[in-house]
Parts: sequence; structure tokens; C-alpha cells
Amino acid sequence: MGQLEIERVSETTFVLQMGPHHPATHGVLKLLCEFEGERVVKITPDVGYLHRGVEKLAESKTYPGAMTLTDRLDYITSMTNNIGYCLAVEKLMCIEPPPRAKFIRTMVSELSRLSSHLLWLATHALDIGAMTVFLYAFREREQILQFFEKICGARLTVSYPRIGGVRVDVKQHVLDEIYKFMEIMLQRVDEYESLLTENRIWLARTKGIGVITAERAISMGLTGPALRGSGVYYDIRKHVPYDAYSEVDFEVPLGENGDTYDRYLCRILEMRQSALIVKQCIEKMPKGEIISDKSPDLDMPHQGKRKIEPDSSFWSAFIAFREEKQEIMPKGEIYSAIEAPKGELGFYIVSDGSGKPYRMRVRAPSFIHISAIPELCEGHLLADVIAIIGTLDIVMGEADR
Repeated sequence: MGQLEIERVSETTFVLQMGPHHPATHGVLKLLCEFEGERVVKITPDVGYLHRGVEKLAESKTYPGAMTLTDRLDYITSMTNNIGYCLAVEKLMCIEPPPRAKFIRTMVSELSRLSSHLLWLATHALDIGAMTVFLYAFREREQILQFFEKICGARLTVSYPRIGGVRVDVKQHVLDEIYKFMEIMLQRVDEYESLLTENRIWLARTKGIGVITAERAISMGLTGPALRGSGVYYDIRKHVPYDAYSEVDFEVPLGENGDTYDRYLCRILEMRQSALIVKQCIEKMPKGEIISDKSPDLDMPHQGKRKIEPDSSFWSAFIAFREEKQEIMPKGEIYSAIEAPKGELGFYIVSDGSGKPYRMRVRAPSFIHISAIPELCEGHLLADVIAIIGTLDIVMGEADR
């Protein structure tokens, strides 16, 4: 299954190379682990095996075209990646989506958060030895992916949000189905907790494992549940609300001890809050347009049904975006961040006025969280390393961006 290579470095210690092809590293992550017996002396993460080049590729794409690259960052939550990128470009252009588009975005963001946390719960529990939870969590995740398919025709790499709104509207019967499923989802979370929260084996494998203080978590740049598990109240949805998050009520779960168990509880409670946010979005969903009228020719796929004529505005906009010499975008730089399921996902864009980003930099939470592995693992056992990797919820697609 996994790749394990052992090398003796002294009389008392040895180095075990774990990965990059190992199921418990949650992607192509390589760890050089120095042990004394079964206890960790030192761990050095080694990343870069995917060779994605997303940030550099974006420079050769138009602003609408570069969005498809964000799907492939954290490919578990492509919907939130898309929204994060669109918000950054909208901030650069000073445009705002219509109210209905904001509520739709918020709804699909929380569905994406549920999907991500379900996959995390399934794999994290499986890493520690709980097979049943894996099957239960994938049952609900499959239903969410089916909703994505009904909304936009795609399950994984959706490319559904658009600069200034969303690509297509959501039909009412789909909203009704999602609303009913959220009631079921809340009951399913109870099932997960009945299997794990007070399970003595789960407690033994997570309590007191990978402890990090609030001060240290902040200094290392941790965000999301990895930070809130240490009791730090930081959630971009609350501190810098975007889309319709200022219109819905929800709580931000916090941990107390900063260990693997608290990070587990934070994500479990977040799943409950996400279900409640989705229900509120459907209840408050306004009527109206789904994309801004201030940039009608910006979004090419949205205009796809229009006939392309050499003298049409659609064709002119297409040529303008492809022609680097024409200044059609504001010059300057912008940073915009969202609360992705794994933490703060930020996009830093430098514009030279053309239809393509001059530079794009992604602040990916998984990359930051990998840097915390050495400190979290030091002094723990080999089996605890697996639990700690799982509790950080990393995806190498955005680490090797």
C-alpha cells in the first residue's frame, strides 16, 4: 500500500520515509520521520510532487478562463475555490453580484463545506480504524454531489460561480430537495457522534494528541478548524462577511484544548451550522437576476447562447480579453480571502490592465498547515502521526499549486 523506507542514522534513532505514495498522507506528501523506538524525534515534510503550476498558468488565461484552474486546487471543495477567485476579481473591478446570486453562492459554499467535512470525517476515522463512519459519511456526500449535478451539471470540478454572479439559476424543486435533505443531514451528524464522540478508542487516539496553543497556532498562520480548535475566534464569514453571510445567523464553534479531539468536535459542530445556513439561504432566497448587469460581456460562458458575429459586442469583448495590449481592467493589486472548509483561502492578483492576470498568488490553507506537522508530531508515537495528519485535513492539490 504505502511506501516506507527505513534508514539507521545512529545507535538510538532511525529515519523512516513515509510516502509520497501512502494512503494516510492524504495525497503525495512525503515525510522524513526520525524515530527513537516508536516515538517521534523529528519530522520533515517534503512537498512538490504534483507540479501543478496553477499560479503561473493563470497568467496565460483570461480572468474568466483562469477560474477553471481554481477547481483543481482543493479539488474536494472546488465550489468555494471558484467563489474565492470570483470575489477577488469582483473586488478588483468594483462590481457586486445581485442578491439572489449572493444567496445561491452562500448556499453552495456551505454545501461544499459539508461535502469537505464529510470526506475529512470519513478518511480521518478510517485512518484511526473506524470503518463504519467511512461508509456513513460517503452516503451523505454522494447526495450533496448529486445536488451539485442538478444545479450545474458537474459533481467535482464545477466551475459554477461566475465573475459577477453564477452561471445558471437553481430550480425551485432542487431548492426544496436540498432543504429536506438538510433536516436529514442534522440527524446523520447525530449518528456520526454516536459512533465516535464518546467512543473510548476514539478518545484514546485523539485526546491530548497534537496539542497546539492559541498563541502558537496564530504565530504559525493556522486558520479554519485547525485554529478554532485552539479556542481562537477567527472566521472570515463573521469578521469580513462576503456574499450573503451577513444575512444569516450562525455560530462559530471553538475548542478549548487545541488537540485532535477538539478539532474533530469543531468540524462536527460546523457541519450542523452549515446545514442551518443552507436552510436559511433557501428560506430567504430572493427573486431576481443571477449575474451582474455591469459586466454583461465579461463572462464568456454565461453569454454562450448568444450568436457570435464578427461585429457583435460579445465577439468584441472576446477579442479584447485575448488581446494583451488593450486596457480593459483596472490596474492595481488586490487581496481577497474567504473562509474555505480548511481555512483561509486567499487570492492575491496583480492587474496590468489587460484581460489576463499579470500575477496571481494563492494563499492555500493546506500548505500552511503542513508546516505545523513537525511541531504537532514531536514526542508522539508513529500511530499518532497518522491521526495528526488527518486532523489537519490537508489536500495536496492546493499545497502543490
